[in-house]
Amino acid sequence: MKKILLVTVLFTSLAMFTFAQEEIRLPRVSQKSSVMQTIGLTDVTITYSRPGVKGRTVWGGLVPYDRVWRTGANEATTITFSQDVKINGQPLPAGTYGLHTIPAKSEWTIIFNKQADQWGSYSYDESKDALRVKAISTEGPHVEWMKFGFPDVTLTSGTVQLAWEKVRVPFTVETDTVNQSMAGIQKALSGEVKDWRTPYRAADFVFSNNLPRKEEAMKWIEQSTALKETYWNMRLKAALLAEAGKTADAIAVAEKAVQIGKAGNDEPGEIAKTEKLIADWKSAVK
Repeated sequence: MKKILLVTVLFTSLAMFTFAQEEIRLPRVSQKSSVMQTIGLTDVTITYSRPGVKGRTVWGGLVPYDRVWRTGANEATTITFSQDVKINGQPLPAGTYGLHTIPAKSEWTIIFNKQADQWGSYSYDESKDALRVKAISTEGPHVEWMKFGFPDVTLTSGTVQLAWEKVRVPFTVETDTVNQSMAGIQKALSGEVKDWRTPYRAADFVFSNNLPRKEEAMKWIEQSTALKETYWNMRLKAALLAEAGKTADAIAVAEKAVQIGKAGNDEPGEIAKTEKLIADWKSAVK
């Protein structure tokens, strides 16, 4: 009986110890991080762990050259694209990928692997690669803890940059922003439109991004002003007319925009900009 009791006590103590162990949450040496950037209409999210230099020789030492690397610490780094993209000009479908790399002294290999969930690169399988591209590394100021960033972003593309120690490794993500946006515009304007803002935003997208669809933009701004004449859509209509070389018409519409803006207590700074445009246009036609 005493033997049974002793075994029971030991088992209970072990269970309590195991339970206590499971409750402990300690920080990782290489902390987890995530960075997200929207490029046009596409979200790009990178999740990774950030190793530190800590006085070590990183390249060719801690991280060997010419071998597949998890591109960080702990779990393999992952990258997610909400829509189809191009990487350095090569197509890649939307989805989540393991972001592995093969470091070299100058030209790196960037790998997008279909197996996103894995520890490190230990179970990396080349046959599951969705895409490989090359990237030229450069030098920069010391970065103690590895990081990813998006130093350059435009309407249709962005640069992803890995920075650690004194090495920078960039690659380009291109998106189909214009076609995606135009498809959304066509869908939004295909039915009955009651809000002047909808066709106004469509026309403003074309004008602000200098897209070669000015006739459609004029049609949309006419649709907007027909619903309601506001300072904003009248000012945009004037700008489109001026761009088309119809300066006299642009002046008349802009003057009406100013009247509407002042009556509606719109932003004085914006109205002043339009008044300056009117003065410039008048000087040009003298």
